[in-house]
Amino acid sequence: MTSTTPPATRAAVILPWERPTPHDEFRAAEARLEEAVGLTASIGLVVVRQAILALRARRPATLFGSGQVEQLAEMVRQDDVTVMIVDSKLSPGQQRNLERALNCKVLDRTGLILDIFGARAATREGVLQVELAHLEYQRSRLVRLWTHLERQRGGFGFLGGPGETQMEADRRMLDERLVKLRKELEQVRRTRGLHRSARKKVPFPVVALVGYTNAGKSTLFNALTGASVHAQDQLFATLDPTMRGLQLPSGRQIILSDTVGFISDLPTELIAAFRATLEEVAEADIILHVRDIAHPDSAAQRADVIGVLSSMARDGMLDEHWPDRCIEVLNKADLVGGIEAVPRGTGTVAISAITGEGIPNLFSALDAKMTAAMRLARARINIADGAALAWLYAHGEVLERLDRDTDITVEVRLFEQDQARFAQLHPGYLLPAE
Repeated sequence: MTSTTPPATRAAVILPWERPTPHDEFRAAEARLEEAVGLTASIGLVVVRQAILALRARRPATLFGSGQVEQLAEMVRQDDVTVMIVDSKLSPGQQRNLERALNCKVLDRTGLILDIFGARAATREGVLQVELAHLEYQRSRLVRLWTHLERQRGGFGFLGGPGETQMEADRRMLDERLVKLRKELEQVRRTRGLHRSARKKVPFPVVALVGYTNAGKSTLFNALTGASVHAQDQLFATLDPTMRGLQLPSGRQIILSDTVGFISDLPTELIAAFRATLEEVAEADIILHVRDIAHPDSAAQRADVIGVLSSMARDGMLDEHWPDRCIEVLNKADLVGGIEAVPRGTGTVAISAITGEGIPNLFSALDAKMTAAMRLARARINIADGAALAWLYAHGEVLERLDRDTDITVEVRLFEQDQARFAQLHPGYLLPAE
């Protein structure tokens, strides 16, 4: 019986390696190549060759030198490679020239990550965001879609050719689709804003999980909440944000949010497209930065995540004081000898989401961080207004209570937004600060 399964697509992964920048001083070429191979394999390509090619200088036409291009062409012929993954950002011209020279499809890092996101997006929001990023990326590469017209020059008048009309028509279609997508995503942002407003009416603190892809965020999310979010030893195993309620051992209620993973050189198209998702991080009361402490590039991965969060702060998406409400969670301690073997600094907690070791310490750190974010308030409540007193017990931490015949005075810790909400719900009860 003849198999109908199509043959696997054979791929080669090439890492162009330059002298490391200060940002990459901790990043090893071998670890970066391993990450690129993992990204490639995650979309079903079979990696038959991988290599690191040292770059003395970036060539405008092909990125690589002429001798290296010949070396790559020979590699394609020997290994019957269908797709060449270049783990760097290529200009449209470089990508086009490499495809001609190698006689195979060439995909750069941005295109590879966009393909992964396109394959993994499950919700309508995720699909819209990925399509927007894909179209932004493809717009500058439109000429690649019309190889039968590749000898036609662009321009006006006598410099134009038969291909001009088709390419311009295609670009107009893309632009129209981009406008429509941006409008739909703006609606998504408004809907998310309404959801956040609704959550504030049941004012449980929101705790957002962020971190480098494959750091174990979804595994930790499942361990804390008992949920069944897809978790796998795979880059970008999950894309769409998930939220669950969680009661801490102290009795406090929180909302835990699992967000999309970050990665080095995250395409700018994706950062812009996933703005609605990243706003969940911006609105969080506490940020848990989950790190894979066993990874050889853990320090560089930390810098990448902080870089994305800092850029969000520069763009006004995140307040500049976000580090004050951040806890670093050093995950996968079981791979380095347990939590006692992990060097820890201020504001860090070592855990293993798989074994559960260190989880009680994480709960304690969450409680401490929330307590530090609360402000002391005093309220005098009418003895007959049990609802107001119950509200304070449900949403704050009552430290002291004095009952009289006509009223009850309480000293309570509350988040600032909860103090404002209580004052609005029960005007006249909050006492002036002493």
